[in-house]
This record gives sequence, C-alpha cells and structure tokens, in this order.
Amino acid sequence: MYLKDKLNNGIRVVMEEIPYVNSVSIGLLVNNGSIREDKHLNGVSHFIEHMLFKGTTNRTAKALAEAIDNIGGQINAFTGSEYTCFYVKVLDNHLPIAIEILSDMFNNSKFDDEDIEKEKGVIFEEINMYLDSPEDIVYDVLNEIMFENTPLALPILGSYETVNSLNRDMILKYYNDHYTSENIVISVVGNFDPKYTMNKLNEYFYRDNIGSNQKANSFEYDMPTLSQKIGFQLKETEQLNFCLGMEGVKRGSDDIYPLLVMNNIFGGSMSSRLFQRIREEKGLVYSVYSHPTSFQNIGAFTIYAGLSAEQVINVAKLIEEDIEDLKKNLITKDELRKSKEQLKGNYILGMESTFSRMFDIGKSELLLEEILSPEEVLEKIDNVKMDDIERIIFSIFNKDKYNIAYVGNIPNSQETDESLKEIFFN
Repeated sequence: MYLKDKLNNGIRVVMEEIPYVNSVSIGLLVNNGSIREDKHLNGVSHFIEHMLFKGTTNRTAKALAEAIDNIGGQINAFTGSEYTCFYVKVLDNHLPIAIEILSDMFNNSKFDDEDIEKEKGVIFEEINMYLDSPEDIVYDVLNEIMFENTPLALPILGSYETVNSLNRDMILKYYNDHYTSENIVISVVGNFDPKYTMNKLNEYFYRDNIGSNQKANSFEYDMPTLSQKIGFQLKETEQLNFCLGMEGVKRGSDDIYPLLVMNNIFGGSMSSRLFQRIREEKGLVYSVYSHPTSFQNIGAFTIYAGLSAEQVINVAKLIEEDIEDLKKNLITKDELRKSKEQLKGNYILGMESTFSRMFDIGKSELLLEEILSPEEVLEKIDNVKMDDIERIIFSIFNKDKYNIAYVGNIPNSQETDESLKEIFFN
C-alpha cells in the first residue's frame, strides 16, 4: 500500500514500503519537459538534467558520481516531453546517502559558465548520436507532422542552434521558474522506514519555492488538429524506417485499458498479428510493432516497421489489410482472454522492480494526482469487454487522422508518397 505526504516546503511525497527486498529506489520527478519550452528555448529541460550532475557547491561532478558508485548504487536521470526524473537506487541501509546526494544536486548545483559551455559539446554529440539513428529520426518526423505548431512537435534534445544559444541566465531563470515545490514529486519504494525517511527528506530538501508558483499541471498548450499528412527524410541507410501514426488516448482516460488489450493482439508483442504475419510468415521486415503514447490532452497510436526500401509498399498494403480485418472482424474471445492475462502478467512482473514501481507511482502522482492500487489496475484490465474493444478500434483507426513518416534511402520519394497515400488515405 502506498503512502502520500508533503514536505514542509510543499513537495509531494509518495512512498511504498516493500519490506522483503534489500534495495530502495528514490526518484525526484519534475513536471517539466520539452512541452513547456518555446522553440527558442527548445532543449533547455534536457540541458538542466545534465547540469545537475556537473557539480554543486559541496561536490565536484566526480565526487557526486563516486558517492553513489562507492556504495554500489545507481544514479541517473532522463527527460521526456512532459517530465524529468532524477533517481538513485541503493541498498536499503544507504538510503540516507541517496537522499543527501539528490538534495545536494537539487539545492546546490552551480550551473558554472565553464561547465555549461563544456556540456554543450556533450549534448551536441548526443544529438549526433540521435541523428545517426533513423529509428529515432522517423519518430521526430512523425511528431513534427502530427503535432505541427504545438510543443509536442519539439525534439526533447533541442537542436544545435537552440542548445548553442543557451546561457547561464536563461538556464537559471527556466530552472527557478519550473523546479518549484508544486511541480515536484519525490517517490520512494523499497525497504525503508517511512517516518524516518520523511524526517530525512524534510532535513535535506529545505529549498522553498522560487520564481513562479504556477503548477505545471495547469499548463495549457494549443491542441493539434490531426489530419492526413506525410513526411519523408532522405538518409543513406540500408533499411527504411516507417511509421503510421494516428490519434490515440489521452493520459488518464480509462480507454487506455481496451487500447492496451487491443494493441497486444494487433502489434504489441511477438505473438501479435502484425509480427506473425509480416515478419514470421512473409519475412518482409526485421521489426514491426505498434504502441500507444499518452499526453495531457491527446494521445497517439503508432505502427512502426523497419524494412528494405523495396518492400515498403508491400508492407504498407499488409498493414492496411490487417487494420481492415481488425475493423471488420474485431478479435476473438480467446484473444481477449489471452491479451488480458498477458497484460496482467507484464504488469505484475514489472512491479517486482523497485525502480519500476517508484517511477510508476511517482509519475501517476505527478501527472494525474492519483495513484491506482495494483488491485485497481488489474480490475480495470479484467473489466475490458468486447464492446470496449470495438469502440476503441473504430476510434483509433480513423483514416482522416492518419499520418505517415518514413526515413531512408529513396532519392525520389514522390512516387512512394503517392502510393502510400493511395493505400492509407483513400
């Protein structure tokens, strides 16, 4: 059972005690990501994530890393479009060290001018690495056309130009405006004493609100209006990367459960229809899958395929045939039962990791301000009916909102564009 509390400065705390494990995972989650940025500041949230590891008034960057390495722990962070998470996983007796290190990064990071300039080079290399991955690029192309003229279209890393333009004053202002107590959740899961832990958190996370007091939850952005679009980027690769995107389910909607059940059957696993037919039976792709993504006001459902450029039209036709078959014949009762069991099994196995559970309850509190118990989640999966599946199928697979993105070595893409439009848009 999870516990919810607040620190003296207003930071929300969610905790789940698991006494039979030997570890503790603690995360500091911030309701801030690329969705909060304008195009001139694009990449600043990710940049701040890096800078909190570059040294504090008490420790050098090396000393921060050694403090956790020396006790056999793990420390890291990641930035998404709607949140940033800093986390530490340690043996249970080292939790006070983890709390102190995270608080030092949060309270005392220097944002030194010299470190900022050095870190720009690091992030340029991260952007280069990203640009060498066509599978990543195709999702950026898809986001740009699906969510055009909204913050959801911005890349999390930013660009060379926007990162290079950042300076200490811009970074600190953004940090002080967004890293406020209203926008932060601390999540702790594992073997620990809740009362002792709350005392330690209050002792170390003493920083009061700075700058804006507006909760990131209340942030509104222009909603994209999805319509038929196609995007292509020429890249000298052996494999073509293809995505078909459509409107999904927004965060917090109960429709996510029938969508997940349907996705398992359609393209979400190795036993799914897409994988079995296009890869196993036809041998036309190395990878093919589908998955949902949820944001505050909108969701996306994406089908991805990695394949030879010569096969893109054949594979597109097979994907469209599978979609039409799903709309016409739905799923069987046996598929419904098996998919529910698969979802429940994956969920329960994921809960055995203190990190996964820490991130799950922390993200739920941060973005939804509620946490469902495992029993409630399993019940929602069990309650999915065939009518729910039918409703979600016809909601998701709406041709008027299809978007196509592909990246690869097709020197003249006009003919391919026309063929793909004929398959998916008509």
